Amino acid sequence: MKVNLHGQVALVTGAAGGIGQSIASTLAANGARVVYADVNIDAACQCAAATPGAIALRMDVTDEAEVEAVMAETLKRCGRLDILVNNAGINTTAHRVNIDRFPAEEWDRILRVDLTGLFLVSKAGAKLMLPRKSGRIVNIASVLGIVPARLQCAYVAAKAGVVNLTKAMALELGPQGVLVNCIAPGSILTEGTKKLFYDADGMFSERVQSMLAHIPLGRPGTCDEIAHATLFLAAPESSYINGAVLPVDGGWLAGYIREF
Repeated sequence: MKVNLHGQVALVTGAAGGIGQSIASTLAANGARVVYADVNIDAACQCAAATPGAIALRMDVTDEAEVEAVMAETLKRCGRLDILVNNAGINTTAHRVNIDRFPAEEWDRILRVDLTGLFLVSKAGAKLMLPRKSGRIVNIASVLGIVPARLQCAYVAAKAGVVNLTKAMALELGPQGVLVNCIAPGSILTEGTKKLFYDADGMFSERVQSMLAHIPLGRPGTCDEIAHATLFLAAPESSYINGAVLPVDGGWLAGYIREF
């Protein structure tokens, strides 16, 4: 898929690797000038160095002052912000347990990054877009924000919050020219999911086939497949899509595939 993003500036959070890096590089390949924002500034700098015109800025999405400073620096160096992709997020690996044993501090950590961080970045980014009455915000949620799963109470709560926050933002910002949409990835092949499922020594590698059994395509998605969905929502042609939640999940949410 190719679209014309020349002259536009995009900021991607969590852009130093995985899905975020794929999104950032895909937007850049279609003409956007990209800000790689990540708490891991060394990795972000390496990514930006390989992308003509890109810059890297350290951003801890939970630090409101730092978020505001990054937006100010983006405006100073790039002159505008057209596309904001809220990709930064975390999940737990050590605490896959029922809610009665889920640590409160782990709940706070995940909600702070996955939901509050997205709110802070969106709030700051919208301030740059609204004066121009134009912009796109794409939030990365999860299928587990639509259909919850066991043993991940904080993550599913945060991602469900992202889904409804997306719709609320679309209602508020859409009339002012800023379109807000959301992508709900299924199981995507990243370094994190490899450690959990897809490596031979992954924490839950023995459950891979059980997990894939209800996905019609029978495989995990790729980071590039999420990036292309983001590109679609960021494209100028997608000008009447606002408040949408787009599953990119191989059919995960379509219904039951197993026989009863």
